[in-house]
Amino acid sequence: MRYMFPVINYSLLSLFAFFTLYPFLYVIVYSLNDGMDAMKGGLYFWPREFTIKNYVELFKDSTIINAYQITIYRTVLGTLLHVVLNMLFGYALAKKTLPGKNFITFFIFIPTLFGGGLIPFFILLRDLHLLNTFWVYIVPSLYSFFHIIIIRTFLQQLPPELEESAKIDGCGDLRIFVSIILPLSMPVLAVISIFIGVGHWNDWFTGRYFVTDKDLMPVQTLLQDLLTQSDALMNAAKSIEKGAATSQYNMGSAKVTAESLKMAVLVVSTVPILLIYPFFQKHFVKGALLGSVKG
Repeated sequence: MRYMFPVINYSLLSLFAFFTLYPFLYVIVYSLNDGMDAMKGGLYFWPREFTIKNYVELFKDSTIINAYQITIYRTVLGTLLHVVLNMLFGYALAKKTLPGKNFITFFIFIPTLFGGGLIPFFILLRDLHLLNTFWVYIVPSLYSFFHIIIIRTFLQQLPPELEESAKIDGCGDLRIFVSIILPLSMPVLAVISIFIGVGHWNDWFTGRYFVTDKDLMPVQTLLQDLLTQSDALMNAAKSIEKGAATSQYNMGSAKVTAESLKMAVLVVSTVPILLIYPFFQKHFVKGALLGSVKG
C-alpha cells in the first residue's frame, strides 16, 4: 500500500504533463507536415509527409523577418531598461536615509489602485508622441511598482556592513552599487528579467491598437492576425485566395496552406523564449523567495 500513493501521484502528474505538452507537439508536427496532406487530419505524434516548406515560405517574406527583429529588439531593450531603472529605484528606496521615502513609496503605489482605462491611456500616448513609434513598446513598460518592491525588499535583507566596509575602503556609492550590490542581486534580477521579457515577447495588444505602421508590427501581432483571419494566407505565401480551408501555395510537389503557415509562425514565435527560460530557471525560485514581500 505504501507504493500506491507515489504510483498514483506520478501517473496523474505524467498525464497532466502530457496534456500540457501535447498541444505544442501537435503544432510542431503540423508545421513540419505537407499543408494539403495535413488538412486530411490524422496527425498525432509525427509528420506523415515531412517537409520544411512551411518554414522556407515563412522566412521568404520580409514582413515576418522585420516583425521578428522588432520583437527581439523590444524584448532585449525593454528588459534591459526596465531592470536598470527599477533596480536603481529599488536601491534608492532600500536606503533608510532617503528623505521622504514613505511618501515616494505611497506615491508610486497609487497607480496600482486606480487606472484611467484604455482611452485615457491612448490619449496619453498620443500627447507624448509615442503612437506609431518603436518607443510605444518600451516607455509604458519601464516602471513596475511590484518589481520595485521586490528589489527593495531583497536589498533590505543584505547586511549593511557590506556597504560600510566598502566605504571605509574608499568606495563611492556608484562603485558600491556596481561592484557589490549588482552581483548580489542577480537572482532577483533574473526573476524580473523573466517576467518583463516574456511580457514583451508575448505582447500583441500594443502592436494592434497603438501602431499602424506595418514595419513596426511585432511578430505576435502578425500571429494574432493569422489566428483571427482564417480566410487569408500569410504575405510569406505571396498569394491570397479566398477560402483558407482550400487555399494553397504551390512549391513543386509540396503545397503550403494558410493553416500550416500559422503553425510555423506559432513555433518560431514560441521556441526562442522556451529555449532561454532554462538558463534563468536556477535563479527563479531563489530570487522569487528572497525578493518576496515579508510581513
